[in-house]
Amino acid sequence: MVTPRQLARASGLVGLTGGMLPLFLAHAAATKHTNALAFTSVRDLWVKRWAQALLRLFAVEVVIDGVLPSETREPGCGRLVVSNHRSALDIGVVLSTFGGLMVSRADLATWPLVGAAARAVGTIFVDRSSARSGATTLRVIQKHLGTGDVVHVFPEGTTFDGDEVRPFHGGAFVSAVRAQASVLPVAVCYPKSSEAAFVNESFSRHVGRLTRSEPTRMVLSVGTPFVARTSDRATDVTQRAHREVQALAERARQRCGP
Repeated sequence: MVTPRQLARASGLVGLTGGMLPLFLAHAAATKHTNALAFTSVRDLWVKRWAQALLRLFAVEVVIDGVLPSETREPGCGRLVVSNHRSALDIGVVLSTFGGLMVSRADLATWPLVGAAARAVGTIFVDRSSARSGATTLRVIQKHLGTGDVVHVFPEGTTFDGDEVRPFHGGAFVSAVRAQASVLPVAVCYPKSSEAAFVNESFSRHVGRLTRSEPTRMVLSVGTPFVARTSDRATDVTQRAHREVQALAERARQRCGP
């Protein structure tokens, strides 16, 4: 039986995305004759608004543990935000906090409404089963980092339960080294009793559980950004980021509780 909470959240997700998308497109169109920085500001404004509204809809309170880095960056100084991945809610958490672009699974682009919104804001799609798609994605990430964008990636490659951070895929870190971008390690943590974990189920079933879930207070632990320089080996940058995200995940658990 569908509960009033489920109905409100499901319809709210559709209404929120469907209502904000044309407003974003209109605002973005008004900046198309200005510079790329103006478009980026407009995109980040609407992405943050959408993500913040999404978290309110699903009754998720985000507690920031650590110091958020300045949003002001020099042109060409991009930022790669890397995190562990536990829930579909992670996307709303990082976008509401940092703005920027997500690296996402390729099939999301074909989803009704959500796919259109993702394409409109410049989501970077990757088909992990295709080496050609992977190589193209690395070039696109490097290009965005080179123009000063914020790019989010979950380098574990998929979602897991618990606080152990699985080994990172290194592709995005190759792009960071080539672009001499900063790398910002962060970690997400949810109460173990929450409905947040996305493991061994379809995406639709996962979202269905989230529409029923009780209010959730989660923790986002923010680390210290470091620069990936061209003299660095991508494997070293990958391993450093992994160590720091693992330490942040453990710190977040202490703040989040059981």
